Amino acid sequence: MSNYDQLHRQCRTLESLFDSKLTSYSQLASSIVRSKDDVESTGSRERWKDLESELDEMLSKLEAVNEQLSDLGSDPELLSPPMIRSIQRHREVLMDNSRELRRTKTSIKNALDQANLLSGVRNDIDAYRSSAADSLLAERGRIDSSHRMTDDVLQQAYETRSEFDRQRTSLAGINNRMAQVLSTMPGINNLVAMIKSRRRRDSIIMGVVIGVCILLLISYIWK
Repeated sequence: MSNYDQLHRQCRTLESLFDSKLTSYSQLASSIVRSKDDVESTGSRERWKDLESELDEMLSKLEAVNEQLSDLGSDPELLSPPMIRSIQRHREVLMDNSRELRRTKTSIKNALDQANLLSGVRNDIDAYRSSAADSLLAERGRIDSSHRMTDDVLQQAYETRSEFDRQRTSLAGINNRMAQVLSTMPGINNLVAMIKSRRRRDSIIMGVVIGVCILLLISYIWK
């Protein structure tokens, strides 16, 4: 009887601790899933794994105690009917706890896998956005550079046109001044005309002399 009482109290204590640890385990896992922080860097994963290990260890102890109670229950003459029902109840609680732990582990694993998948998708989206933004900035830089080059070329063209305008104005002024000078000195025009006339006359005389010399030379050769 005393052996039963000891196992019964031990089983009740383990069941209470298991239920408390399982609640903490579920709450911590839920906070990990909802949290946007890195699980590894915050240390939450270590606490979650420690609780999971403690639950597995408690479940093993519960199974061992229930096995001992089942051995006692195999001899109905040693135990009263309420004790037999209590042993059966402990067995049912063990099965419920084992099933609940497996279900919680599966739910947490699925939730973490989904969270990791969503995190990976977000990272891929962020990387794509960053790459697209960099490409747009680079393209914007090339466009701005082309605009600056175009502005420089246009500025040079405007400066060149302005320089041509200044030179044309300067030449026009020189021509006007030359015309004014010549108009105020009529003798210069006559002198220039006489020089041109003498040059034409000298050219004619020179051409006649050269032609006569050629004819004399040809007639000398034929003789």
